[in-house]
Amino acid sequence: MIAALVSTRLRTALVILGVAVATIGGAWIIEAMGFAPCELCLKQRIPYYAGIPLAAFAAIALQRGGEGAARIALALLGLLFAAGTALAFYHSGVELKLFPGPSECSGAMRKAGSFGDFRSSLDKMKVVSCDRPALRIFALTLSNWNILISAGLAGLALRTWRGPRAGA
Repeated sequence: MIAALVSTRLRTALVILGVAVATIGGAWIIEAMGFAPCELCLKQRIPYYAGIPLAAFAAIALQRGGEGAARIALALLGLLFAAGTALAFYHSGVELKLFPGPSECSGAMRKAGSFGDFRSSLDKMKVVSCDRPALRIFALTLSNWNILISAGLAGLALRTWRGPRAGA
């Protein structure tokens, strides 16, 4: 029973690690193809950047007998990707015009009062709009896909974390 539980948690940590690496790799490939990410897209990558080393830590901890540390890492992974799901949901709502987006990457441009104000706004302007999806894959935007991926990773991590303790 104990070995099976540790093995399940190890598989979970490795699956989360693999999916997170593949997701970030896919985002980088899409970016290299010319689809520049918006500000919210870049923020949605943060849970993956934090989750990759955390999932690797969980896997290594389990291989070295650190089941308690791995359980904490799995709980943190669940919370991290739950936050990523919420951020992706917000971005999807911005794309659908259900929520107002951040002023630096959505909505109409404000008119400048003077040429100096115009020049200043050009220096601060973000080119990529958060409220207009640049790419759809099978009718879903990348933020829509991120909802599914992040929610799946959060659910997997939390389900495995909640399992009985190996020492119990």
